[in-house]
Amino acid sequence: MSQAEGGEEAFECCHVVINSREKVSDVYTRLEKLGEGRFGTVYRLQDKASGTIRAGKYFRTRTAKERKAAEAEVELMNLLHHPRLVQCLAAFQGPSELVMVMEYVAGGELFERIVDDEFEHTEPSSAQYVRQILEGLRFMHAQAVVHLDLKPENVVCVSPDSHWLKIADFGLARKLAPDTPVKVLQGTPEFMAPEVVAFEPVSFSTDMWSVGVICYILLSGESPFQGDNDMETMSNITAAQWDFEEETFSEVSQQAKDFISQLLQKDPRRRLTSAGALQHPWLQQPQPSSTKALSKERIKQFLTRRKWQKTGKALQALNRLTLLSQGPERKESEARDEEGGRLSLGSSSPFPVSMCPLSCSPEQHQGSGSLPRRGLSLSQ
Repeated sequence: MSQAEGGEEAFECCHVVINSREKVSDVYTRLEKLGEGRFGTVYRLQDKASGTIRAGKYFRTRTAKERKAAEAEVELMNLLHHPRLVQCLAAFQGPSELVMVMEYVAGGELFERIVDDEFEHTEPSSAQYVRQILEGLRFMHAQAVVHLDLKPENVVCVSPDSHWLKIADFGLARKLAPDTPVKVLQGTPEFMAPEVVAFEPVSFSTDMWSVGVICYILLSGESPFQGDNDMETMSNITAAQWDFEEETFSEVSQQAKDFISQLLQKDPRRRLTSAGALQHPWLQQPQPSSTKALSKERIKQFLTRRKWQKTGKALQALNRLTLLSQGPERKESEARDEEGGRLSLGSSSPFPVSMCPLSCSPEQHQGSGSLPRRGLSLSQ
């Protein structure tokens, strides 16, 4: 099924039934690797019949638990047929892996596009992006699904010359039931809501906090709760103390500041809902005086810091995976070295769950960093 709305390019979606009769290689040619994550590996695929480019998420399903988790994500994606959400279009189950065939989104991450010299960055354009994110969230929340990992990397442009956005990566998303509280400690610390850090029940408002953080960064280039390490960041989030620095928000309208203020509320009940946020005056009528170009330099610095964080945490993860593969005596010696600082790349936790390279299990995460162990729930 496909549709177009508001002049947008065709939207393709379908109800996916896992195909165990054919191999993914019967239908698609596997091209280059696009990335790796906690679940497995992503490759670019080409449909042998039509030549259409897709993205293939290769899940390891060697155990019943892994297989159940992969199947659950396919079922979740069947609830999320909306133009603002990246779509799953097919799935193939093999002996030891499940492949989700996703639509290929070629435009790259939104923030990477914004810092391009030829790309306009103003307050009205930022409002347009936030509106699209909220449209996707409003549909998700109407299906009782919470994303739980909203961050700039998971907001992508449909094509290199398009201003249409999609929300990506539903690996941590959960379907909520009215009478079943869900507590998690997962996601990326910088964008976690206070209730996640405190290991309290999450809700659709948990996503709205993350939207507030993304919007704050989008308009200023600064991150409201970022500390020197993950524990300091989470402490800042728990305190929920932040402000609009005059230097970075001097060109930003009062309506935009009010919008952010109604999202970065410590009490989830006081945050705007996705539907309510779409009705906020800032998204209805951006102020004419806000058409000035916003500075891109701080966003460039933000992106540089994020890349260094990923590199450092990936190296820490590799160090720990190396320890796991060594004998007990060597492991104990290396662990003492690390405590002494020789292997340490900082005092932050080894990696946010969403950045865990390869397939680190929850057991490998626990005790290896500074994240609190209380009720640790590292969902796949």
